[in-house]
Amino acid sequence: MCLAVPGRVVGIEERNGTSMARVDFGGVVKDVCLAYLPEIEVGEYAIVHVGFAIQRLDEESALATLRLFERIGALDEEFGDAWARAAAESETASEEENR
Repeated sequence: MCLAVPGRVVGIEERNGTSMARVDFGGVVKDVCLAYLPEIEVGEYAIVHVGFAIQRLDEESALATLRLFERIGALDEEFGDAWARAAAESETASEEENR
């Protein structure tokens, strides 16, 4: 699944002529392109999809969305370690087959 996830801009820099940000998604920090939101500032929230900040979002809405995503496991699915998750799911399936 590929979600659009709200995150807080924690740093902005220019890279090869492109405005880029470090964005914190509830503890996971990723590089994000600001081509669609060049006016966003450090401390503000943005909705990010496939590595691009696509819309500014108020803090209250961003935090409520992050809490909801955390509750349903969407953040782990989106940002978690895919290899570890696949291994755990494989072990669970093997255990069920052996019962």
